[in-house]
Amino acid sequence: MNFSFGKNWNRFLSVLNENRIEAAENSLKKWFEKEDFREMGFLDIGSGSGLSSLAARRMGSHVFSFDFDPDSVACTRELKNRYYPNDPHWQVEKGSVLDQGYLESLGTFDLVYSWGVLHHTGAMWQALENVLIPLKPKGQLCVALYNDQGWASRFWTRIKKTYNQSPGPVRGLILLLSFSRLWGPTLIKDLLKVKPFQSWKSYGRLRGMSPWHDLVDWVGGYPFETANPERVIAFYQERGLGLVKVKTCGRGRGCNEFLFSRS
Repeated sequence: MNFSFGKNWNRFLSVLNENRIEAAENSLKKWFEKEDFREMGFLDIGSGSGLSSLAARRMGSHVFSFDFDPDSVACTRELKNRYYPNDPHWQVEKGSVLDQGYLESLGTFDLVYSWGVLHHTGAMWQALENVLIPLKPKGQLCVALYNDQGWASRFWTRIKKTYNQSPGPVRGLILLLSFSRLWGPTLIKDLLKVKPFQSWKSYGRLRGMSPWHDLVDWVGGYPFETANPERVIAFYQERGLGLVKVKTCGRGRGCNEFLFSRS
C-alpha cells in the first residue's frame, strides 16, 4: 500500500496563509538566485500541495504543474482557483514522471523543479533520467532527494512500510513515537533556552511548509528511495549537466538539494 500524499496536502491547505506563501517565494528566489521568473516556463513535477507552483506563478512564470496522485492534483487546482482562477499561464494536470511520452508532450521549460518527489516514484533513477526530457538548453533543473543514511534509511523504510500497512490506531501510535524521536530533543532544547516551541513555530519560514504535515509525509512516504550526493552529481554530469549548487544534509535525515544547468 502506498501513502496518500494528496490527502495529507489537502489538510495542509487549511493552514496555508500569506506568510507561508511568501516563505515559499523567498525560498525559490534564494535557491535560483532570481528575483522573479518573468517570461520563464516553470515545470513543477509532483506539485503536491501546489505551494511551489503558486509561488512560481506569483514570481511571474508560466507554470505547468502535474502530479500522479489525484488528490495532489486536486490540491494544486484548489490553489490555482483560489489565487489565479481562469489563468491561462498556469496549467494543472494529472501525469506521471515515469511516462516518457507524457513528458515529451509537454514541450520544454526554462526551470524544471521537483522537490522531494522522485524518491517516492518506486523508480527513482528512471525518474531522474526522465526529468531531462522537458528541460530546455541552458535551462536549470532543481531536484531534492532523500539522503542515503545507510542503516538508518533501511530502518525508516521498514517504519514506512509498517505505517502504510497498519490500521488507523497503529498509524497514530507510529506517528506519536516518530514525533517523539524526531522532534523531542529539539523541543527539549527550546524549553531549556526558555523559548518553548520556537523551532516548531519557525519551521514554516524554511519553505512555507508545516512541521506536522511534513512529519506525516516523512513517516508515511512510501515508496522510499535514497541517494548520496556524489552519486546524483555524477549521474547528471555524465549527461552533460553542470552543477550550479548543492545543499546537503551531511549524514543527517532529510533531502539533499541540487541545482543543475544544461549547457
